[in-house]
Amino acid sequence: MSDNENALPPDESLHNVIHVGGMYESWFLDYASYVILERAVPGVEDGLKPVQRRIMHAMKEMDDGRFNKVANVIGQTMQYHPHGDASISDAIVNLGQKDLLIETQGNWGDVRTGDDAAAARYIEARLSKFALDVAFNAKTTRWQLSYDGRKNEPLSLPMKFPLLLAQGAEGIAVGLSTKILPHNFCELIEASIKYLRGKKFELFPDFATGGMIDAANYNDGKRGGKVRVRAHIEEKDKKTLLIKDVPYGVTTTQLMESIVKANDNSKIKIKKVVDNTASEVEIEVQLAPGISPDITIDALYAFTDCEISISPNACVIVEDKPHFLTVSELLKYATDFTRELLKKELEIRLAELDEKWHYTSLEKIFFEKQIYKELEQKHKDWDTVLAAIDKGFNPYKKLLKREITKEDIVKLTEKPVRRIYRLDINELNEQIKGIEGDIKQVKHDLANLVDFTVSYYEGLLKKYGKGRERKTELKAFDTIQVQQVAIANTKIYVNRADGFIGTSLKKDEFIAECSDLDNIIVFRRDGKMLVTKVADKTFVGKDIIHVDVFRKNDERTTYNMIYVDGKTGVSYAKRFNVTGITRDKEYDLANKGEKNSKVHYFSANPNGEAEVVTLKLSPNCSARNKEFDLFFETIAIKGRNSMGNQVTKYPIRSVKFKEKGISTLSGQKIWYDDAIGRLNTDERGVYIGSFDGEDKIFVAYKNGTYELTSFELTNRYEPDDVIYIEKFNPDKIVSAIYFDDDKKQYNVKRFKIETQTLNNKFLFIKEGKGNYLEMITTHSNPVILLKSGKKRDPEEEEVTLSEFVEVTGWKTVGTRIAGDDLISAELLSEEEGPDEEEGQIQGELF
Repeated sequence: MSDNENALPPDESLHNVIHVGGMYESWFLDYASYVILERAVPGVEDGLKPVQRRIMHAMKEMDDGRFNKVANVIGQTMQYHPHGDASISDAIVNLGQKDLLIETQGNWGDVRTGDDAAAARYIEARLSKFALDVAFNAKTTRWQLSYDGRKNEPLSLPMKFPLLLAQGAEGIAVGLSTKILPHNFCELIEASIKYLRGKKFELFPDFATGGMIDAANYNDGKRGGKVRVRAHIEEKDKKTLLIKDVPYGVTTTQLMESIVKANDNSKIKIKKVVDNTASEVEIEVQLAPGISPDITIDALYAFTDCEISISPNACVIVEDKPHFLTVSELLKYATDFTRELLKKELEIRLAELDEKWHYTSLEKIFFEKQIYKELEQKHKDWDTVLAAIDKGFNPYKKLLKREITKEDIVKLTEKPVRRIYRLDINELNEQIKGIEGDIKQVKHDLANLVDFTVSYYEGLLKKYGKGRERKTELKAFDTIQVQQVAIANTKIYVNRADGFIGTSLKKDEFIAECSDLDNIIVFRRDGKMLVTKVADKTFVGKDIIHVDVFRKNDERTTYNMIYVDGKTGVSYAKRFNVTGITRDKEYDLANKGEKNSKVHYFSANPNGEAEVVTLKLSPNCSARNKEFDLFFETIAIKGRNSMGNQVTKYPIRSVKFKEKGISTLSGQKIWYDDAIGRLNTDERGVYIGSFDGEDKIFVAYKNGTYELTSFELTNRYEPDDVIYIEKFNPDKIVSAIYFDDDKKQYNVKRFKIETQTLNNKFLFIKEGKGNYLEMITTHSNPVILLKSGKKRDPEEEEVTLSEFVEVTGWKTVGTRIAGDDLISAELLSEEEGPDEEEGQIQGELF
């Protein structure tokens, strides 16, 4: 047969054409819907993805109280899940590592280190008691046929707990993704109770890996929200840092790799990083000589995975459609769902009790009224017997709650006829009484469903809440300026005549050490200024008069300048700061737009110094005084765009430096933000004082140590440990009350700070486990109110510490002031307060 004989007629072949556009429109949409609904996104009812739900159902079928090999669980689950054993195995391990629904045995891996679980044939699992309590009830489960039609599987599990928020979820579908962060078990239950009671609640993520979280921008888990997660970093000593946990989703291996990468890129400078992780995470970071631990901690947060940002995206399946919800909405939905499930269980229970009451009452009447004797009569057939029994019940049918069915009578006749004793009737009466009590309780619970649901949640909290306390510390994070903490890993050079700056001009003039994240500020003779990024080689304009590393928002560095206005020939002097700019934009500081404007004198002063300069005018000018001094301290600091003060209208021949001036700025005002444990100049927190030159800060800690530090804004203080902080004055007397655990008493001591070493902690209370500082002050004559005895009716005593104890050395033990029944020590008054310009925070007994 020829090819022409096989060919279809032209009209018929056109009808069999399949257009690609149609295939894409229908098939792709089907595929996308399948992936979203059946694989990647969890359902809102039970918080499970299909594979997880099928695993739970399979494990319930297998449950006999003993552990099962995970390989067997996988095989059982494959009856319901048509995607192979690998996806099931991964899902089981993921569930097991969350330590909520599945009890595990064997090597299940470690989310902190990234270690994989052992093969499925080696590890074992069983449903947890919690899962059996909250996730299963065949009577309230909605069922559907499995993929091959052989078995029933749950459409969703009757989950009586906000599992989705407890476990979290992550998945990527077609054009859609979900990322729900895990929350604390106890806090979820408490929030559910608050919601049921009509109270406000707030939820924040909690991770099994611990760490710290700043949830200020969590935005209730909405899309667009963000949380910052950090690892705890401790200073073991001045040369060693210890990382004590890992951020959520980061392994110790990833964390160490990020540290090594940051070191290789010269963002931080370390000597060695060692993983000491065992039962607890510990990564040891050994610092290079001369490197500040405080700055390195900031740099670790800025440049490594010690800090990460996570953006939540709560997408869930609601009524077979994806929805984006908030965490509060998810909790409300789960709580409402739990309440409805409990209602349904109560209604089922009530129906069962009613049925049990009906049959027990029927049985009682059947024997007590001797209706059973109809079975001894000679009737023609069985139906006649049943009819006779039914007739025997006629006088008592009003006592029953429903009609007597044929099935009821058949069930009664199936009981063996035996001699009935009075005891049997009494037993039935007791049973009926017990059933009626149960019915009354169930009806009460239905009428008070909110209270019943609250009681259910409280039962869960009491039974399973122990050991599930919050692991992630909620904390406000400081914003780290990467330019301040980046290691100076390169050098900047300048060719003033040709107008080039850069890191590659090593034959030219060296300016400063900097990092590749820094910006460089440049001033030229023509009065132009610009700021540009550090680069190998950049043209910034000829005749450069000043180059330096630019520090944004620096209000201390003051520029003194004398320039001539090219249009009028008048010379002006000005003082200004440069706090913020647009990068690579030229700013004209000397009468905008005039080509002949020129800078006669320029200086940069890191602390607002105001020098004296000598000006010499042109000898041909008509000025009487052709040489005079200019005192920059007489010129106010204004904006960089100001014209300045007129110096002379005559031509200037030269300007020369005469003598160094003092700073015209007041001391730098410093505040302590006790929420994040950082110093600042932005007026956040407690005002510490005005600082100059060699001034120091005095810090006392709850463990009974004190420390002197500089007032650098990069200093780090642990706010939970700090009990007192102020500007250091060596003449002040320190008064301290501390607890001596060995003698079970409170001691008081007064002393002066004799040490001068910076960044060293000195123990000034008696050494011993359990000893701690309760109160400290530097007021010269503090009066303390001591409350002792019972909290409801305490004994009060006022003590003037200067009269009670003498000033001694800082190492002395001190004098007993109270026993271990001390409730509080309150600072009442003092002879003189702190300096007017200084402040402090202090702790006291509560």
